[in-house]
Order: sequence, then structure tokens, then C-alpha cells
Amino acid sequence: MTQATWRGVLDGAVPEDMAREIETFEEQIARKRRGEIDDAVFAEMRLRRGVYGQRYDNGKRNDGSGARELRYPSGELMKGPGTVWDAPGMQRIKIPFGGLTTAQMDVLADVADEYSDGILHVTTRQDFQLHFVHIDDTPDLMRRLAAVGVTTREACGNVVRNVTACPLAGVCRTESFDVTPYARATAAFLLGHPDGQEFGRKFKIAFSGCQHEACGLARMHDIGAVATTCIVDGGIERGFQLYVGGGLGAVPHQAKLLSEFVPERELLSVCQAICRVFSRLGEKKNRARARLKFLVAKLGVDEFRRLVHAERRQLAQDPRWTDYVERVHEAVDGPLDVAASSTSNGQQDGFSEWRATNVIPQRQSGYVVAVASLPLGDATSRQLRELAAMARRFTGDTVRTTVDQNIVFRWVRDTDLAAFYADLTAIGLSSADAGTIVDVTACPGTDTCKLGIASSRGLAGALRHRLATRAAECDEAVGSLRIKISGCFNSCGQHHAADIGFWGVSRKVNGRVVPHFQVVLGGQWANNAGAYGLAVCAVPSKNVPAVVDRLTEAYMRDRHRAEPFAAYTQRVGKGAIRSLLDDLAKVPDYDDDPRYYSDWGDAREFTIGDMGVGECAGQVVSPVDFGLQASERELFGAQDRLERDDAIGAGALAYRAMILAARALARTNVPDLGEEAHDVIAAFRTHFHDTAVFHDPFAKGKFANYLFRIHEEVAGDVPLTGDLARQRVEEAQLFIEAAHACNLRMTSEQPR
Repeated sequence: MTQATWRGVLDGAVPEDMAREIETFEEQIARKRRGEIDDAVFAEMRLRRGVYGQRYDNGKRNDGSGARELRYPSGELMKGPGTVWDAPGMQRIKIPFGGLTTAQMDVLADVADEYSDGILHVTTRQDFQLHFVHIDDTPDLMRRLAAVGVTTREACGNVVRNVTACPLAGVCRTESFDVTPYARATAAFLLGHPDGQEFGRKFKIAFSGCQHEACGLARMHDIGAVATTCIVDGGIERGFQLYVGGGLGAVPHQAKLLSEFVPERELLSVCQAICRVFSRLGEKKNRARARLKFLVAKLGVDEFRRLVHAERRQLAQDPRWTDYVERVHEAVDGPLDVAASSTSNGQQDGFSEWRATNVIPQRQSGYVVAVASLPLGDATSRQLRELAAMARRFTGDTVRTTVDQNIVFRWVRDTDLAAFYADLTAIGLSSADAGTIVDVTACPGTDTCKLGIASSRGLAGALRHRLATRAAECDEAVGSLRIKISGCFNSCGQHHAADIGFWGVSRKVNGRVVPHFQVVLGGQWANNAGAYGLAVCAVPSKNVPAVVDRLTEAYMRDRHRAEPFAAYTQRVGKGAIRSLLDDLAKVPDYDDDPRYYSDWGDAREFTIGDMGVGECAGQVVSPVDFGLQASERELFGAQDRLERDDAIGAGALAYRAMILAARALARTNVPDLGEEAHDVIAAFRTHFHDTAVFHDPFAKGKFANYLFRIHEEVAGDVPLTGDLARQRVEEAQLFIEAAHACNLRMTSEQPR
């Protein structure tokens, strides 16, 4: 069926408001082609429709199996690199609270085949992403989705993003109540709302039914709502503990408690008031400080709370605030009326192992939640169609995506479980690893993301394979650890909240660029992301599997009984852990082992060429490299002080580390530069900030501004709290990484 025919078929099926939005976007594309819309303005327009430009690396999707050709359905080869107009891009698709119907799954599979490369990627925010989509195809793709109630509106941009929620909501044994109706109502209320259109940055909301489980990871969101109840006039009233100002990204912030109890009838009005305060007072010019977390930190949660309450009192009554409340006690979903007939004659090989890891008993007797593990969050269009067929047979429209990048089926009968497993096995999705150390989470990284530094997906694929072969050697405590990987500092892979996290960086070794990952330890997935980890050291990418081996072996050997991994690393200390990994941070000479000089899943050399060799056959190390090494030593001292609750010492050493890194660079222009902070700042500003030499194409002056702001705080004797000291350590880490990147750019531009 041609696209023109599809448009005719769907014109009557697409809701009128969605049809108008898509037509408007289609006209914006046409106007942009005619040169009638500024590039920056159109970029925000398309992002608000979920349309991204993407990195394009010769058609390679890094799944650990190497490169492959990518073609459009017509057979035409996809070529790159190019602009958003002449190279395929990425389309993000919003799935509020991860809820899917079988009809939606079928259409998602269809558009993946017809407009993309036949692969659907589940994100860490319960969305779907399609890669290698041409912008001219996006309006028709959006119409196809709209016909089954799916939108891409505000999937990106400086707006309220997809509203996430616990995928077990409604069937969880420990929840206060089902948060699904509240997540659905919040997503619908804030979609396109006038009070959510003028933010300086994105805005994320999550719902959790439990206090102490991971659930919706409420404490790492701009608004985190945790279900709770209280007694009012002798009856039980539903409401939410409301957290504000959380977020990961480059500098993670733990959300602050705004209210112990927001009644269900006040939820939407309070969310609207928060949005209005953020829209009015949030940073607009400096994107690096434009998230809600920075406004809450700047004002303090008490003042922010006062402003929200004042804003709420001024809002005109809106019937949508409470319209949905009458329906929240109705069941969101339930079992099929007729049980599926089992075709499985007994249990297949691997069933018991799969049941132990991928099946969660529901609070409703006789039913379970079954998890289909998606390696690296990917499903083929064929697999998604088969999953839709399985849902029709076993559960109905009860399917949800997860922040672990998997798909869960609720309301599977115990008696159908063997047959369900047999069907999963037939489509290659019956891996017994959900929620285990093998179930590695990764962002797209250098595969398709323009910000990617190292291959997060390639590394994740390698780790999955290695850990699967070692599963029998690991005890239960190790088997339940979570590993999460980001291709850069932005934490799209949520590495800060993992037991063992990694984020991509690069280092210059013997005149060549070597992909590395920072090792992040101490995060806590439980308690709604109750704690964030800190970087311990950077190791070459090819040594990361050995790092995981060594950490897990030490944990099995040295932990105290049921000691959680985060508590173990806290007790042992970062110094001991760094010593444990010290030899793995070393990179062999290129001639001895060239594997280290390429990234996972990519045979090409990742290099900027050789530097000179000294008279004693030793490598020439520049003063910049020495200075950056010194700054990293100071930073590690800051992390150690932070671990010992010495906020003042940690903050001082983090500042000192930044000054040393800035001085290392500035001395390339001012060789006799002293160590006085004022002089270093002045020289760095003149030669690196004002000239934009320090600015990378994406972060611009973001990391330099960290240095300038902290310098002003130190000069002004700003009191150092634990939160501020931690922020300073995180920002120092990012500044030093930016200094490494700047040094790489400068040396790569020098003649060989």
C-alpha cells in the first residue's frame, strides 16, 4: 500500500486534534525547505515532535556483531553522513507509563519496517525509538501511530517528556495503590499545556507505587510522585509524596521532598503550579543550568515550596484537575475472560531458570507478570508482531515497556506459563536474565547519538555475552547487581543509579586516542533511586569486562553476609577499590596490543596518530598531560573526602583539581603561569573560554562556566553543604574530562 493510499485510509481514523498537529508539522517542514524558518527555530519544532538528527557511521548499528548495510524498504542504500535533510534520523515515540495495546504493537512493527530499519529500541524512559528515519517520512509515520492513539508530540524538546511509571502498577504486591490512572491523567493534562511550553530545558515526571522498591525511580526526576495513603475523617484517602528537582545528566541531583502528602484531587493542580514556577524563574539563557534541579538548589526547597503554594492559590479552577478521579478506583486492566489453551506438553529446557528470573508473582492469586528480555533494548519488527500475537492469546492489552528496556506481560495465568515460555523461545526472547547482572542497560552511545564518546552498546553486548557465560560462577547477590552504561557524561544509560556504572570518555595514550570508561560505584537502584554513585577511575574500554570480573569476585569474597554492594564499596573505600583496579587502567603500547586502540564492535582504529619518541626510547609526555594527571589526583582526594563526609575538604580539593586542569591548558599560551587561582582563571578565560577553544560542539561553554561559578563561590565564602560539595566534585570531574577532550582536539590539529 502506498503512503498516499495510507493517508487516505487514516484521515478518518486520526483524532482531529492530532491530525491538525501533524499537518502543522508537515507545513513546517515545507516552510523550512523554502528557507522561511530559522534553523534554530525549526530544530525546536521538530524536536517537539520527537524528530532527531542522529550520528551516522556508515550504516553501523553497534550490537556487538559488527557493521551491516542499511537500506530503505525500496532497497535504496541509506547513505551518510549528512544533514537532517539528506541523512536518516531518529524518531522517538511516547508511550505514557509504558502501556501498550496489541493494535499499537502491530502498527509500531509496521512503521519500523516501512520507515526505519526494522528494529525498535525501548529506551530507559519507556519510549520507543526508530533509527534511520527520513524526515520527509515522519508526518505519515505520525499519522499511522495517531490512528492507534500513539503520539510523538513532546517526545523531546524543552517540554514535559514522557511520563513514566512502575510497570507493575496495579498488580504489585507491595504498592499503596495503582498509580496508572494518575500517570495517564498527568500525561494527558500536561501534553501541549500552555504552562509547559516555555521551559529552559526538558522536564521529566515519574510515578511509583512503593516507597522502598525501585518502581518509578521517583527521586531522580523533576517531579517524582510516590503513592501513599492517610486517614481522613475515618476513611483512607489516596495521595502522593511529591519530590521535586531530581535529575541525572552531567551533574546529578537527588530530588527534594516538596510535600509529604498531596491529595489525589490536588495532584494535577500542584504539577501545573510547579511547571509555572519553573517556566517563570528557571534559567533560559544558560542551558547548563536550566533544569529544575538547579532552580530548586538555588532557591532552596523551602522557598520553592512557598512559591508553588502561592502559585497554586492563584490558579483558576480547571475541571480537568479532578475529572479523572472518579475513575481511578476502577481496574486498569485484568485477565482475559477465557484462558489460553496450552500447547506445551511439559516444561522445555531452560524453563525453570527463566521462571526464576523473568517471572514475578502478582498480588492477584493465580497470575504472574512475565518479562520478555530485550538484549540492549532492541526488538525486531517480527518479534514485536509475535509479542502482540502472544498478548492476544495470553493476556490482552496488558503489555508495558520498562525502564530496564524490556517488555512485560501482566495477567499471565500460572497454568499458561509453560506455553508462554515456549512462544518466547520460538522468537528468541526467552533469555533468563531479567533484572540480573546480565541484563545490562545501555544508551545508544556512538552508534547513533551525536554526543556519544564511547560505544556503550558495543560494551554492553560484550558484557552480556561474558556475564552469561559466567552466571553459574556468581552467587545470588552478584547475580542481582545492575550494570548501566552511558556513552558520555549525560547519564542516558542511568549509570549514576547502578551498582556498577560506566560512562564513556577518551584519553590520549602514546599519541593515540583510546576509548575509555569512567567506573562509577555506589549507586542505589532501590528506594526509587535512593543514592547516586561517583566515578572511581577511568579504564580503557577493552578492560571493562575485566573490571566487572574483579569487582564481582572481590564482592563475593569480602562482603559481610548480606551486605549490599553499595554498602560494601562504602566500607572498603574508593582508595582500596582504585588500587584493586589500578593495573587495569593501564594501556599497552600499540605495537603490543592494538585492540585497545579501537572500540567495541568497531574494527577501525580510534587514533590521532603518533607523537615523537624521546632519546631514551621513552614516550614524550607533554606538560598538559602531566597537569591533567595532577588534577585527577586532586579529584580523587576530593572523592575520598566526600566519602568520609568531609564536605569542606571535598569542595576545596575539587576546586583545586579544576584550577590545576585549567592551568595545564593555559600554560600552552602562558608558559610561566603561576598557581594563583586568580591568574589561572584570567589566563584560561582569555585563551580558552573567550576564544571558544575549550568549547566542544555540543556542550559549548558549559564546563568552563562550572569553573567560573565555583571560583566565585570560593571567593564569596559560600558555605559548603554535603549536597553542594558533591555537586562540586561531579562538576570538577566533567571539567577535567572536558580539559582532556580539549587537549585531544589541540594535539590532533597539530601537524604530524
